[in-house]
Amino acid sequence: MPPYPTGSWIPVALSADLPAGTVMPAQSPAGPVALWRSRSGRASAFADRCPHRGMRLSHGFVRGETLSCIYHGWGYAQEGNCLRIPAHPALTPPDTIRVATQHVEDGDGVIWISAGEAAAPPPRLDGVAPLRSMMVEANVAALEAAAGAKAAGGLLDHSNHGLTLRLLLAPDGEARTLMHVLVGEDANPTERIAASRAAETLRRAAERIRSGGAVQ
Repeated sequence: MPPYPTGSWIPVALSADLPAGTVMPAQSPAGPVALWRSRSGRASAFADRCPHRGMRLSHGFVRGETLSCIYHGWGYAQEGNCLRIPAHPALTPPDTIRVATQHVEDGDGVIWISAGEAAAPPPRLDGVAPLRSMMVEANVAALEAAAGAKAAGGLLDHSNHGLTLRLLLAPDGEARTLMHVLVGEDANPTERIAASRAAETLRRAAERIRSGGAVQ
């Protein structure tokens, strides 16, 4: 899943898209992830599979500082250990019942995860602010061709009619890319709308290239 090998930070969501008390699916080199934020605001990332019956934890629900499986309600702490089994309320779950976790950093409006111990913090995103995320049905090479620029370390700068977008790219398999759109932190509402439209235009162009068409 280049350009993010195991042990490096992957941008999986915008902070604003994961409010306190919610859970959402995400993807990492280690496989599907349940990304969730506790009621106190801390973001965590679990392997998206309950150890009990294999149900996706991204279908679950947040209760206080725990994530619970939608199937039988098993609740897990942010460290991944099971805290509660509703069918056996008097039981203290053994420490062996746990979910695999990934490292999480939540800063500059972006949530990053790492499947292994990262050597350095995620890159700082000074001077820009998150706008939106979108899934592109094309790989990074098609996005580079559509933008007329090369990505460096998962970052792609795209200029459109005097407006510069900074794009955070996270490949999702061989033919899809999760694209986080960032704009200047001082962009006004009109410029933000224009940036969103420019990102949509770029997405369509990349998908045409992947389908064998030409950039228009």
